[in-house]
This record gives sequence, C-alpha cells and structure tokens, in this order.
Amino acid sequence: MDLQLIMAAGIGVGTILLFAAVGEILAERAGVLNLGVEGMMLIGAVTGYATAVSTGNPWLGVLVAMLAGGLLSLFHAVVAITFRADQVVSGLALTFLGTGLASVLGEGLSSAGSISLLPRFSIPLLSQVPVLGTIAFTDQSIMVYVGYLLVPATWYWINRTRPGLNLRSVGEEPAAADALGVDVYATRYRYTFLGGVLAGLAGATITLAIQPGWFGALTVNGRGWIAVGLVIFAQWSPFRAALGSYLFGAVVQLTLAMQLPATILGIPNPFFEYHPNTFFLEMLPYALVLLALVAGSREAMRKRLGAPAALGVPYARGERGR
Repeated sequence: MDLQLIMAAGIGVGTILLFAAVGEILAERAGVLNLGVEGMMLIGAVTGYATAVSTGNPWLGVLVAMLAGGLLSLFHAVVAITFRADQVVSGLALTFLGTGLASVLGEGLSSAGSISLLPRFSIPLLSQVPVLGTIAFTDQSIMVYVGYLLVPATWYWINRTRPGLNLRSVGEEPAAADALGVDVYATRYRYTFLGGVLAGLAGATITLAIQPGWFGALTVNGRGWIAVGLVIFAQWSPFRAALGSYLFGAVVQLTLAMQLPATILGIPNPFFEYHPNTFFLEMLPYALVLLALVAGSREAMRKRLGAPAALGVPYARGERGR
C-alpha cells in the first residue's frame, strides 16, 4: 500500500480528533475540564446519522449533531459552573449519559442502508503540489478542509482578539477577570457549549464523512478520550492539536494497512494475519495518550506544560482566586 494513501487516510481520521480536541481546548482555556467528549461525540454521531437517514440531507444532519452535542454539554456546564460540582465526576457522568442516550436513539440505525454523504473533492492547483497535494488536498472530505480552516481561525481568536484575551484571563485568573468586568460565568458557559458543538461535529464527521454508518458505541471507539489526551500533548495549542491528531490518524491507518494481504512500499506485508506486533502497534497510540493524561494530572507537570491556572477550579464571585 502506498504510504501517501495511508497518510491521506490518516488526515481524514485525524480530522475527527481535531474537531473534538479544539473544542476541548476552548473549554479548558475557560477553566472547564470536560471529560464527557466521548459521550458528546456519540450523541453527535447518532443524531447526525439519524437526521441524514430520515431527511436525506447530510448537511442538516451536521447541524443537528452540532446542536445535540452543544445541548448535552450544557448538562456539564450547569453542574460544574453553576453548582460548582467536581468537574471530573460531572464529565464522566456526561460520558455515561451520552453513551446511554446514543444507544437508545441509535436503535435500528445499523440496518438503515446507504445514505447521502458529505461531498469529497480535490482542491484545484493545491492538489497538484507534489506529495503534499496528494496527501492533503486530493479527494478529501469537505470536513477535512473545514479542519484546515478551523485551526488557524481558533489560534487567531485565542491569541489575537479581545474575546480571546477574555477567554484566557478567565482560565488563568477568573477573579481578576471578574474585577475587570468580564462575565466569568457567561464565558465559561459559552465555551463549554462551543466545545460540545465541536464534539458533536466530530461525531457527525465519523458517520457522515470519514467512516459512514452507525455501529453503536464502536462508532466513536474511544476517540473522545484520545482527544482529551491530545489537548495535553498539544499544550492547549490548536496547531499542536492538529499535528497530534493527524499523526494519530496516520498511525491508526498504518496499523490497519499492516493487516492487509498486500505490500507496504513495495515490500510484502510481514504483519498479515495479525502478527503479534500488530497488536502492540494498535495499543501504542492509546498507551501514549494514557501516559499524557497521567502526566497532565500532576500539578507540577500541569504548570510546566502551561495548563490554564484555573482549569478545573470552580469559581464563586467574592471568593479569593486560587
């Protein structure tokens, strides 16, 4: 199998992670840790697919998926921001809630048959660039191109705009931001909701573009947790999140290619019929993400990585900031 084809497919898979990771970056920049990404992605995947099946319009499915993910995220926002409950517990509950709802809503969708999918196309001129054009701009889903635009737009919003400055101040020193007139509660609600919207978009990207169909909980298959780990790997930077997402997608596609009775780079595939090393390669990306999550949970490491100082810390007006 051609390495360029593997990398091109990896970009498609990585785009799913990219949407979810950027959404989590925005929420965490506001100081809200949301571990419910998996559940929100599942809700987005099932509602988007169900809408496309019933209406024949995949674009409407994308909109419904984004709205569903955003609405589900408000559950976490109310519990974590208004009631100041533990954000880890609330996020885990959101994952369980989203998984359960998706299972109920997805009943019977597995046999829905073929539906209209989001378009795939090549970008003129850019697709003619040697190597890079073949990988990144040839016969990709429109969602891949949306991802290309989302990353610089998000970076610019966070680092070069007044609302982005307010976002960073709420995540670092919410008491100081409040004293300067920034509505901490509204800001945290806004970006938690936006994180849910992007997680829902990630789910719809799976079922309507990259890996069409509904397969229950296996549709998302742990990608929500990978996205959370990628935020730490990326040090809360959209560009690094994109790099991590695409690398992870490429590794996943490479492990799949190693299970095919074909050749890789013209060499007979030594991993065909599930060579034991294949299992190790499949496990490796997830193991690295777990290590990132463990490292990121340590206070000293969080400071070294540049985590928002108020991440996961409930805010109450009038109390001294921590």
